[in-house]
Amino acid sequence: MKLYYVYILKCSDNSYYTGFTNNIERRLNEHNYGLNVTCYTFDRRPLELVFYTEFNDVNQAIAFEKQVKGWSRKKKEAIINDKWEDLEKLSECLNESSHKKFNKKEL
Repeated sequence: MKLYYVYILKCSDNSYYTGFTNNIERRLNEHNYGLNVTCYTFDRRPLELVFYTEFNDVNQAIAFEKQVKGWSRKKKEAIINDKWEDLEKLSECLNESSHKKFNKKEL
């Protein structure tokens, strides 16, 4: 059975890079050796693998990678620290204009 991985690398500038692969060791080496000069991680080496998760289905892996790429730093750090339960709270809109803070009486 083929496995697919979604991973997060911590870059030397403390940013995060999220990727997808079917061979985590090979892909980490490619990033660290700087094989692709146009890659986000090229000028941010050395890199540290801080998170990965396995999938049996390539489409699920790709969907999760896209989802994580859109997340805030705090949400990425929640899964890095295995605090999946924090994701819901970190997803709440806290803006003053949020529908949760809307007051009909002000209209």
